[in-house]
Amino acid sequence: MRTTTCCQRLATRISMSRRGNCYDNASMESFFSHLKTEGLYPYDIRNMDEAQRRIKEYIQFYNQCRPQRKLNKLPPKEYRKQLIA
Repeated sequence: MRTTTCCQRLATRISMSRRGNCYDNASMESFFSHLKTEGLYPYDIRNMDEAQRRIKEYIQFYNQCRPQRKLNKLPPKEYRKQLIA
């Protein structure tokens, strides 16, 4: 009997960088750091449903409302409005 990996069960693929290239995933590593320190650690999360809810809320906040230094301290939504105007 052959065991299946989590990726196979979920029909996903692992994304790997070239060997020795540490910058490919830097933006996602930064996001996950913010997610944990701002969106998860401050709360007493007791179950998976609550964790998933907090993660969804944080992603919404991060993409819509959180000021970003690289966007002139504007939230992404406001920065995009300025680009369009």
